Amino acid sequence: MFQQSGPKTTMQSAITIFELVYHSIVRMVRKTHGNAVMSILLNMMQVVIFVLAFFVMFSILGLKGSAIRGDFLLYIMSGIFMFMTHTKTMGAVVGAEGPSSPMMKHAPMNTAISILAAAFGTLYIQTLSLLTILFVYHVGFNPIVIDQPIGALGMLLLAWFTGLGIGLVLLAIKPWFPTFVSIANTIYARVNMIASGKMFVANTLPSFMLAMFDWNPLFHTIDQSRGYVFLNYAPRNSSSEYPLYVGLVLLMVGLMGEFYTRRQASLSWGSKR
Repeated sequence: MFQQSGPKTTMQSAITIFELVYHSIVRMVRKTHGNAVMSILLNMMQVVIFVLAFFVMFSILGLKGSAIRGDFLLYIMSGIFMFMTHTKTMGAVVGAEGPSSPMMKHAPMNTAISILAAAFGTLYIQTLSLLTILFVYHVGFNPIVIDQPIGALGMLLLAWFTGLGIGLVLLAIKPWFPTFVSIANTIYARVNMIASGKMFVANTLPSFMLAMFDWNPLFHTIDQSRGYVFLNYAPRNSSSEYPLYVGLVLLMVGLMGEFYTRRQASLSWGSKR
């Protein structure tokens, strides 16, 4: 309490930031459940339920023939994993601690650390859930072969990155329009149930339908990931550069918006209390 903090070197500052991010990630993971393992298991159960629900739906509607030639469950999981990572990251970043949060009163905590913790905590949970589910499926049910695992992992990171960008933009305008942000977050997540393209193959879409989905960066990452996962699929109607550029633009806009919001926090929200 009465300690004086002297000047720190760049390495000391970096270590302090990494330590703060680590503890914030642990706090974020434990929000769902007091036990970190149970928190991860709950997320895994949610992913498994999604996969089983889509498997049953495809089986009842007789849509298995429209999937890519290969492991049908792997085809479903390739879409579900990208969708969950993108949506969960966006929701976690939108729900991160803002400039007026009581946590910001505890130095050296700041909004950047809160945002990084939310983003990397979600990536950690989703990646661990993905690897565990694939391992259990590979060992216990059916051996799987991923054609280009590094490329597939890159698309997962790209889905996470675009979710971070969208979430950061919404977080920047959240203090100004909280109701709008809450509604927009919910609508975007619901629309992506179909608009993400996880239920169909982009190469089979006619041009008039393709125009309804190619605005969505998640649509491109899911289709490109299936090109890396399956040997027999070469995506022609999607691009890996588009979601990268969209994510970078959204990240820059979100950072500028968050900086402006943080500068105005003491003037606007402080006077409303």
